[in-house]
Amino acid sequence: MGDTSGFPSKRAKNTDAKIEDHKVSVYVWDMDETLILLKSLLNGTYAEAHGSSKDVEKGKEIGKMWEKLILDLCDDYFHYEQIENFNEPFLDSLSKFDDGRDLSDYNFDQDGLGPPKDDANKRKLAYRLRAAGYMYEKGLRNIFNQDLTEKWDHLYQMTDEYTDGWLSSARSFLDQCSTGQEDPIACPDSAKGKAEKSNSHCINILVTSGSLIPSLAKCLLFRLDGLIKHKDVYSSWEVGKVQCFEWIKERFGGPNVEFCVIGDGWEECEAAEAMRWPFVQIDLRPNSSHRFPGLTLRTLGFYFSIVYGNRGAATDEVEE
Repeated sequence: MGDTSGFPSKRAKNTDAKIEDHKVSVYVWDMDETLILLKSLLNGTYAEAHGSSKDVEKGKEIGKMWEKLILDLCDDYFHYEQIENFNEPFLDSLSKFDDGRDLSDYNFDQDGLGPPKDDANKRKLAYRLRAAGYMYEKGLRNIFNQDLTEKWDHLYQMTDEYTDGWLSSARSFLDQCSTGQEDPIACPDSAKGKAEKSNSHCINILVTSGSLIPSLAKCLLFRLDGLIKHKDVYSSWEVGKVQCFEWIKERFGGPNVEFCVIGDGWEECEAAEAMRWPFVQIDLRPNSSHRFPGLTLRTLGFYFSIVYGNRGAATDEVEE
């Protein structure tokens, strides 16, 4: 198994920013076929959307390499073989069963985790979820050896080139959402909104239909961990997206808080409608503005303005 030394002996307290005095924008992201591309590479739909300009078989090969890397990371560092049948909706879901034991010398292979899901096993599972959070915060460059790091870097670069910068553009856009400011080079007029944004707070939340541990692994491998905290990753695998959205509203909701959902599927669309939140649908087609690269804060601002009223960012019309 991977390095488990140095685990904190106590669980970190919730450090959500106090948002009462700020205007808050909460961006609720889907993962697959939104911030990252994987399924569309494996089944060829990404290449098909680009006509003859993309090699379908190369896309499938890239997707298979990502699948192997994700599974290896899950099994080698996140105890996934032990907990794949115990999916939780977020890492802190069993924190009340965690007694804060120091895990630096804990033997995860010998503690007998298994059915039934009673309090004793919930505690063992809570240890693994805390360990997963620690590994996430540690980051892959502090986990992988040089050879594996080079292979990962090469795969990321090859995928980004094949997808015309989708991965790096999505990551850059997450950074823009975090700061509330568009890239001044790409959007020279963005300085107009800086004064308004200075008193705002922006939060990126991930709600994925995949199971929790592989989703955390994807965040690490696709370099999203610096922009999405481990406590801000939710799995709707068993509970559904409406439930996850309700938890997010309970956690962040307030008179100054506005939510926006960005994804590619019907489930997040229906959940956003149920919450009366704006929904931005990601489109793989190369001529769409609702893709990466292409999506801008001004476009999101348009959707915000439909539900919440006028915003400084909502100055451009959205291309159909």
